[in-house]
Amino acid sequence: MLYSKAEWKITRIDEDQVQRIAEQTGLSHIAARFLVQRGMTTKETIDAFLHMNDEALLDPYRLKDMDKTVTRIKKAIDHGERILIFGDYDADGVTSTSLLYLTLREMGAEVGFYVPNRFTEGYGPNENAFRQAADENVSLIVTVDTGIAAVHEAKVAKELGVDLIITDHHEPPPELPDAFAVINPKQPTCSYENKHLAGVGVAFKVAHALLGRVPEEFYDLVAIGTIADLVTLQGENRYLAMKGIQSLTRSQRPGLKALLERAGSTQQEINEEQVGFLIGPRLNAAGRLDSADPAVELLITEDLIEADELAQMIDDLNKERQKIVKDITKEAEAMVEEAGIPPVIVVGREGWNPGVIGIVASRLVEKFYRPTIVLSYDSEKGQAKGSARSIEGFDMFASLSQCREWLPHFGGHTMAAGLTMDLSHVDMLREKLSDMAVSTLTEKEWQKSLDIDLPISLNEVSLQAISDLQQMSPFGMGNPAPVFLIENVHLHTIKKIGANEDHLKLTVADNEREHQLDCIGFRMGSVHDHISPLSKVSAVGKLAVNEWNGQSKPQFIIDDIKVSNWQLFDFRGDKRIWQNKVLMALEECTVIVFRSYPDHLPELPASWEVIQMNKVSEQEAKEKVAIAKHLLLMDLPDSVTKFEHVMFHARALENVYVAFLHDKDHFFETIPTREHFKWLYALLLKRKTFDLQRKGKELAKYKGWTEEAVHFMCQVFFELEFVKINKGVVELTDQPVKKDLAESPTYQKRIEENKIEKELYYSSLSSLKEVMDMARKGNQLTSV
Repeated sequence: MLYSKAEWKITRIDEDQVQRIAEQTGLSHIAARFLVQRGMTTKETIDAFLHMNDEALLDPYRLKDMDKTVTRIKKAIDHGERILIFGDYDADGVTSTSLLYLTLREMGAEVGFYVPNRFTEGYGPNENAFRQAADENVSLIVTVDTGIAAVHEAKVAKELGVDLIITDHHEPPPELPDAFAVINPKQPTCSYENKHLAGVGVAFKVAHALLGRVPEEFYDLVAIGTIADLVTLQGENRYLAMKGIQSLTRSQRPGLKALLERAGSTQQEINEEQVGFLIGPRLNAAGRLDSADPAVELLITEDLIEADELAQMIDDLNKERQKIVKDITKEAEAMVEEAGIPPVIVVGREGWNPGVIGIVASRLVEKFYRPTIVLSYDSEKGQAKGSARSIEGFDMFASLSQCREWLPHFGGHTMAAGLTMDLSHVDMLREKLSDMAVSTLTEKEWQKSLDIDLPISLNEVSLQAISDLQQMSPFGMGNPAPVFLIENVHLHTIKKIGANEDHLKLTVADNEREHQLDCIGFRMGSVHDHISPLSKVSAVGKLAVNEWNGQSKPQFIIDDIKVSNWQLFDFRGDKRIWQNKVLMALEECTVIVFRSYPDHLPELPASWEVIQMNKVSEQEAKEKVAIAKHLLLMDLPDSVTKFEHVMFHARALENVYVAFLHDKDHFFETIPTREHFKWLYALLLKRKTFDLQRKGKELAKYKGWTEEAVHFMCQVFFELEFVKINKGVVELTDQPVKKDLAESPTYQKRIEENKIEKELYYSSLSSLKEVMDMARKGNQLTSV
């Protein structure tokens, strides 16, 4: 067996509705099931979802303070005032800054931008930056994607005689800044229906109002920030993302074209995944490691050479960011595993880059499924900066609120937070959060769950079905990509791929082997060694199209995988068995020794149970085998019955590892035929006596037998009382009783040893599995 990492939750739907919608729309059954699963069962709701238009865009003037904002900005432009756009250093902030900068530049404004440095200034507006702006004769500051909590900075701006317009989308605090205008759909007195605009979405609405038209030239920027910031892709947001992706495929923005080229992609390939995994992380990388200014400059430049240089710089920063994340993640994982997995993970170290610890926290949650805080220590200041990520059922922000005495600065929401604290309080925070998690989370909430939209059959998967599903995109928060389940399919091939064999590639087939599907599991290469090639697997994931060498094929992207039945792993004849990391890492394993424990074996893990079948009672062996989950069959059994009993009584069995070590092969030693026995007996009748020690080798050579075969036949004759053997001399007995060769114990043993070797050692893995399955059902090997 192989257990899934998550608990799979399957939603069953009305197949009659699916059939009706498939007929009405002409869509595939897979696409029709998706619509039903998402609650779209009428023609009106389906049409509204599939065929969105500009009516999805809401009136920007429904945003509170929009009229004041437009009036003030236009006045500043008319009077030649200096305007400063104050942004944020993530992808949403960078695109917001660029969009509003380009809008004001188009309107003829004297405009500049300012993005604070994550490391020297921290998040959000700050007094020093505002004073510097005032010194440079800036009379109007417009924030984008930030500022809703800048109460102190708003007072400073007022003291300096600088008007402050705040545009933001984050949760407003109880006290709002006293600014000239505040645009935020989430502020209590705002009637704007879409409460989930990204920061760049708010900036887009400001541009819409300022220009008096829908600024279609900025759809590409609004899509990047909206997708990268993981806001809900429903209604207006979904339309903005959809139009933006279409715009990205033909965008002439030099910076974006250069960045895509550096990322190894093309504009024609752009979809929401490309935005989320290629463009977003690269724009984020600049602000995570250094200043975010190059990211803004990349998006606003019209110079091809500058765009190429900036794209190269940002791509290099992203590669550096990836390495830093990988190194810190490796260190953090080792710390967790060494100390044992606690209810809440709180890890930190000196020198960890505070710009990437949020990514590391997400990786740890993904691996260990525990609420996690990753800290960057600064021993000189005696402080730590941290990023927190949580799991369903544990409200990170509420939990941190109960520890506020140790947290001079923190903020966030249910699933994520940022914080600053004294190093002396880290252990106390860890202990209190762990206690809260233990008392709060139920047994089920400790395990990750995976919601499955649709179980599908391989014969339903086609390029057309995937094309139909693409009509439901862009996918993201609020409109997640459909998650499919393929159940109990055969493995056609399985292998590791990638430079470091980090990824898993499978080809699966249905029972009739008529339909196959290629599957890939990213960062799942280690799973390969936990799946037997004979196993039937079930997998959860998403459908995609793989394009290679001009050919397109359906592909399944694996999120999780399991094997529901017991598995057989083959180590027969493999001298490297004791170097196998998967086997030797088993915490529990029951080792079956049928004959005698080999002397030359390495020391086995102390937690393993060794059962020497010749030294324990049948009842004791039965009881121990009955509870074994992992069985290692060390050597070949000396009887078929013992093997059958082990397999039959292993009721809790999950995996079997077969070594079947043995010192001597009998399979390739031909068992003498009856004609051989008759010839030898005739020789003895003629000679009366035969010196086996002196003449045995000579006889074997003469007949083309092995010397062992001659000794074997003589021993059989002896056991059947056909001959007497005295000091190596064989002599016929007087008037022997006629007996069958099978009555000789030696003959019986050789026949059984040959059968055991044939069925258990030299058989194919699939044949061995069949033999074991029959033994588990109580069928005897002799009936196979």
